[in-house]
Amino acid sequence: MSIRQRRLARGLQYLLWLIFFADVVAGFLVDLPYPLWAGWIPLLGAIGISLALHRDLSHRARTEPPAPVEIEPPVTGRWSALNSPADKVPSHGTHSLGQTYAIDIVAEPEEGPKRPAFAWLWPIARRNKAFPAFGAPLLAVSDATVVHTEDSQRDHLSRNSLAALVYLMVIESAVRSLGGAHRIVGNHIVLDLGGGTYAMYAHVQRGSLAVRAGDRVEAGQVMARCGNSGNSTEPHVHFQLMDGPDLGTARGVPFRWSGVGVPAGGETFTVGEEAVPVP
Repeated sequence: MSIRQRRLARGLQYLLWLIFFADVVAGFLVDLPYPLWAGWIPLLGAIGISLALHRDLSHRARTEPPAPVEIEPPVTGRWSALNSPADKVPSHGTHSLGQTYAIDIVAEPEEGPKRPAFAWLWPIARRNKAFPAFGAPLLAVSDATVVHTEDSQRDHLSRNSLAALVYLMVIESAVRSLGGAHRIVGNHIVLDLGGGTYAMYAHVQRGSLAVRAGDRVEAGQVMARCGNSGNSTEPHVHFQLMDGPDLGTARGVPFRWSGVGVPAGGETFTVGEEAVPVP
């Protein structure tokens, strides 16, 4: 599919989801003038479009994989990788939102408070300041132009307990999906690296943006800070490269971080502490 075709398909899919949920709500209020089974048609259509888009992007990833783009790491300090494309593609189990080669990383400092472990029973949720990644500077991975920023969503409590994770997967994720891509990635930054490659940083801390659309940034420049907005279990950096700025239609692009490569899940890596301050 072309970008235009993917954009039309995403728009139709969103419309079908809205029709389905409107039908469900209306069914509790009035007698509908058509049989019950007809109300499931929009849902089946939305699922069919999702499967078609996934199949198309999966086929392209297998048969036309883009060449990896060498860039600088988006953080400094000691970090550990999760959901890495070094382990599987697509790394997050989906090609949607340009996530084919996305990676999640969490801070694992040598000194100071450690990252809280997953809680099976208690506490159900933790405040973000309990996680060393929260507030960590996010760096430009290349000289680039800022094409989009968002900073309006709050940083919610963690979802790294069994009860909170079930809530996230069963209820919260579905509600966020209805709100569109920006509700899933939370506060975010999109950079134009040139050559048809774009970088996206998700789950950015609310109120931390130091750049705006149209700004030019240098590699290593601090642009914002790590947060816990959007569809996130805990403060972490979600980073990906894409072939376009629109999350709804972009295809994922592989990356390699200079001096680090692509860390596998559970692999710890360290990046020098130097960062270019915000002008």
